[in-house]
Amino acid sequence: MKKQVLLISAAAVLALCTGAAFAQNIAIVNGKAVPKARLDTLAQQVAKSGRPVTPDMQTQLREEVIAREVFMQEAEKQGLSASDDYKMQMELARQTILIRSLFADYQLKNKVTDADLKAEYDKFAATNGGKEFKARHILVEKELDAKAIVASIKKGGKFEDIAKKQSKDPGSGANGGDLDWANPGSYVPEFSAAMLKLGKGQMTDVPVKTQFGYHIIRVDDIREAKIPAFEELKPQIAQQIEQQRLGAYQQGLREKAKVE
Repeated sequence: MKKQVLLISAAAVLALCTGAAFAQNIAIVNGKAVPKARLDTLAQQVAKSGRPVTPDMQTQLREEVIAREVFMQEAEKQGLSASDDYKMQMELARQTILIRSLFADYQLKNKVTDADLKAEYDKFAATNGGKEFKARHILVEKELDAKAIVASIKKGGKFEDIAKKQSKDPGSGANGGDLDWANPGSYVPEFSAAMLKLGKGQMTDVPVKTQFGYHIIRVDDIREAKIPAFEELKPQIAQQIEQQRLGAYQQGLREKAKVE
């Protein structure tokens, strides 16, 4: 009787150990345990991509992990892990993962604060605020041609028609010189300065010279600039700051490195 009790106890212990092993592994493939951690890591990657990890997805991921183990065992059996190509690819993968971890750690330790976001937004607002102009222009290469166009318009020539026929600006010429609504800072300084002197419906009497040629400018309308609210732009600003900081960090490391 005592021996039987001992055998039952041993069986119970074995069952507990087996249960614990299965809790840590999702399967045993050809005698080799497949740890649950692999499934968890794969599920985390899926979740980060924005896809929900449903029970059906968990089942698919489990089959994926098992299939990988089967294929990996076969590759090992064929000795592919000893090939130079495999070793090189493993080294490149190791570098990629390590570098990604370095950058993630840097961003974690240098988080963008609300103060950073607000300061950047204020710069944006200062640059893009104020007034917006709905302007048209005609661009030509020679000053004499520009002066002739000014004279023609003053005699009754239609600005839009002349722009379509003579403007060298491929973007606006076909649209009668229409530049749509824009902040003065969107243009080169000479163009902007001339445009700011004009009122609604006015045209430059003298052609404006820029690096592109000679412009005849007309302002069709003026309005107060409408810029997006701070909360609306926060995600884009945060991404921009993070990219700028990470780029500066990378450049700094590169500059400090001794390369021979």
